[in-house]
Amino acid sequence: MSRLRGFLPLATLAALSFATARAEEPKHRFPTGVSPDGRYLTGKDGEPFFYLGDTAWELFHRSTREEADRYLADRARKEFTVVQVVALAEFDGHSVPNAYGHLPLVDLDPTRPDVKDGPANDYWDHVDFVVDRANALGLTIGLLPTWGRYWHDPIKDGKPLFNAANAETYGQWIGRRYGGKGVIWILGGDRKVENDEQRAVIEAMARGLRAGEGGHPLITFHPRGGGGSSEYFHKADWLSFNMRQNGHNTDFTGSYENTRKDYDLQPAKPVIDGEPIYEAHPISFNAARNGHSIAADVRRPLYWDLFTGACGHTYGHHSIWQMWQPDRKPINNPLVPWTEALDAPGAAQMKYGRRLIESRPITSRIPDDSLIVVDRVPTSVPGAGRYRFVATRDREGTFAMIYAPIGRAFSVNLKAIKGPRIHVWWFDPRSGLVVDDGEIANTGESRFEPMPWGEALDSVLVLDDASKNYPPPGQPLSKD
Repeated sequence: MSRLRGFLPLATLAALSFATARAEEPKHRFPTGVSPDGRYLTGKDGEPFFYLGDTAWELFHRSTREEADRYLADRARKEFTVVQVVALAEFDGHSVPNAYGHLPLVDLDPTRPDVKDGPANDYWDHVDFVVDRANALGLTIGLLPTWGRYWHDPIKDGKPLFNAANAETYGQWIGRRYGGKGVIWILGGDRKVENDEQRAVIEAMARGLRAGEGGHPLITFHPRGGGGSSEYFHKADWLSFNMRQNGHNTDFTGSYENTRKDYDLQPAKPVIDGEPIYEAHPISFNAARNGHSIAADVRRPLYWDLFTGACGHTYGHHSIWQMWQPDRKPINNPLVPWTEALDAPGAAQMKYGRRLIESRPITSRIPDDSLIVVDRVPTSVPGAGRYRFVATRDREGTFAMIYAPIGRAFSVNLKAIKGPRIHVWWFDPRSGLVVDDGEIANTGESRFEPMPWGEALDSVLVLDDASKNYPPPGQPLSKD
């Protein structure tokens, strides 16, 4: 049993907590490849790249330059690394002009992007501005060449805008224009691949991107809710990593557990949840029954995904993805304008998950729920629904982490941790604060009770081989 028991006043917690300020991180570090073991993304230096994404699907289409700059600067401050944006946007981006009155295509023809000579006078000049500004702030753009409706749904003359021929041409053009920048390519766009013709369009666009950019850019596929790219393209050589849309619900069971299923596929490819539940979103699209999600609802998927094998995570806010403001038609009842949503608590808490993972070795980290001793009543521990416990560790046995979504005592199998002494820490996902719980003997199994932050509040138990002298969780890991 963890040694610090009973209620601790906030002042005591503060005294036991370590500051979580980080050293200034280098700018302009973008993902360019995949690790040899197929588990995480890497930069040009070969070091792991942590994908902490935000969904701003309509940013190109609905923002002014000043608004885009405000949004991007905020996300950079909050330590996001990727912003997911769509070139041909969902809300009639083909026919409704952007903030400057520009459309992306001539006569709805994907082979004829509407490009004019000179700066700042066409749709793509605005896309250039957003991509370049994001890159200058150290943010990678997760760039969808088109939303799924334009290759899936009837748009023009009873047919989609895209076919295999024009998709490849468009892919070449957009690949040339943004190749070499800090960009990850995301095909798909919230649609299922339902026939060979649609599959051919996606594969043609992937070929075009490769030809236009020259080489092997990072490409993935954004699927329909509850699905994953692996269903259609796992073994495709152009699919660099799998993306899931685990969906706008709050249960691990039947939803977020699928991240582990993609992690276990062969050949091994990194996996990311590109669209979990958004903050302030109608839960399961049924606000009348379930209400709107809160910060706790978006924190749980962060740790569920990370601890079950994801190479990062994507956050979203229901007002921000649609860039909603009062003069626009709302989709599914956003609660506040996007400018207010920038300061939603869940967005500010995402960085603590990133800091936690980066404070321990990443390259050897694996999911391992066998660390959690199954209770007499398994639905209690490891639990089910929104109260599921999950665990991760490294192959070398130097550390382990257990995510406890609630304040329920649980037991841990310590055999996977090497060394006779174990350093015990508690990490607060809401604040990044850390409590040092001292050392215990590695006796094979031990029982822990989460810190008294509250019965319905989450926490992370971090167990280190004491001989490694790792820093407090959330603090930068020395590269020495």
